[in-house]
Amino acid sequence: MKLLHIDSSSLAGHSVTRELTAAIVARWQDEVPGLKVSYKDLDAQPLPHLTAPVLSKSDTAAAEQSEATLQEFLDADVVVIGAPMINFTVPSSLKAWIDRIAVAGRTFRYTENGPVGLAGGKKVIIASARGSVHAAGAVSDFQEPYLKFVLGFLGVTDVEFVRAEGVGLSPQHRSEAIATALRSIPAPLPLAA
Repeated sequence: MKLLHIDSSSLAGHSVTRELTAAIVARWQDEVPGLKVSYKDLDAQPLPHLTAPVLSKSDTAAAEQSEATLQEFLDADVVVIGAPMINFTVPSSLKAWIDRIAVAGRTFRYTENGPVGLAGGKKVIIASARGSVHAAGAVSDFQEPYLKFVLGFLGVTDVEFVRAEGVGLSPQHRSEAIATALRSIPAPLPLAA
């Protein structure tokens, strides 16, 4: 089984999502024998945003990087994503990664009946951290609904969130939010067929 671990926070050692993704991956490593983990730090090694040379593949190095990123996602059985809320949505570095995995004909296709996701059969666990508290369905939350929608568009429906809310409100809120999130880490279960 292959697990892809992705971090996107720019806060390094102060990042809540990095702490959470590390705990999630450690739990999977402890409980899944033979688990192969690959790691991508989108802050330390950001993907370039989509530009005409990247899309046209005239930039050969960027095209090769895009293909490697897509293949790494396709090969993974489990994907653990650190997704802090930045200005009500995901970091631009994570959006650049999503732009590499949302590829017509590879992870989705259009049909007469609408789009069909081609990348199903994976489990995705998203470590979400927010400075404030955003109730379910809040109009201020463009982070989790976006991630759930785009992954569903790709055919990935087994998506769980490990959420730390209100980490910016006070040191006590931060500690309590992290503790609550760590307790909510799901146990590795067999993947849905």
